[in-house]
Amino acid sequence: MDLFDQKTKLADMIHSNYLLLPVINRFGIRLGFKDKTVRDICLEKQIDMNFFLAIVNAFHNHDFFPEKELKSFSSVLIVDYLRKSHLDFKKISLPKIERLINQLVANSKSDDLKVIQGFYNKYKKELLEHIKDEEETAFPYVLELQKSYDAPGKPLPPELAQYSIQSYEKEHSNVDEKLFDLKNIIIKYLEPNYNMVDCNDFLFELFQFERDLTDHSRIEDHILVPKVMDIEKELKP
Repeated sequence: MDLFDQKTKLADMIHSNYLLLPVINRFGIRLGFKDKTVRDICLEKQIDMNFFLAIVNAFHNHDFFPEKELKSFSSVLIVDYLRKSHLDFKKISLPKIERLINQLVANSKSDDLKVIQGFYNKYKKELLEHIKDEEETAFPYVLELQKSYDAPGKPLPPELAQYSIQSYEKEHSNVDEKLFDLKNIIIKYLEPNYNMVDCNDFLFELFQFERDLTDHSRIEDHILVPKVMDIEKELKP
């Protein structure tokens, strides 16, 4: 699968993979590209072009994951992207999935769907708790640590000295597996007494959300955590 570069037109990028729309939106880019290239848009929006290309290419092609390149970017850039992903999850993806499962239950006669609805609600609660923990604890810690790293000689605030990204890593629950379980229940065990169009819409949305969440987790687990651990080694010998 080809990779995008600075000469790629944004319109061609979306024609090639429409699933990239929410990804580019997180960089403040909206439709109406005309014939502007990646370079044109990044200059216009003051976006780090190399970071943008690393993210969209990693999402576009799962065989491409430039760990070394992504680790070279500031934690500030990485956390900013992850926070915007969280906002998408909370304001767009999860509400949409919830509307679809509610519609499916309302338009079907299968009692199994109420069980699936309960499973989804439990999953959503766990995911939101995980996001809240990242937003309130892990991300502020990473940003403060980056500040200390960027200003040699500046002591770490006392509260930071007691925390480690490994604590976050241990608490990083694998919500991806529960999303897979939810899809698997629907595909394998759902009684065929349901509204087919509603069910397919719901399942399609789950697959799309799972892919987005998987890429999000890859950036956290394979880029942010190792990068912060390296900084910790220098600041907390």
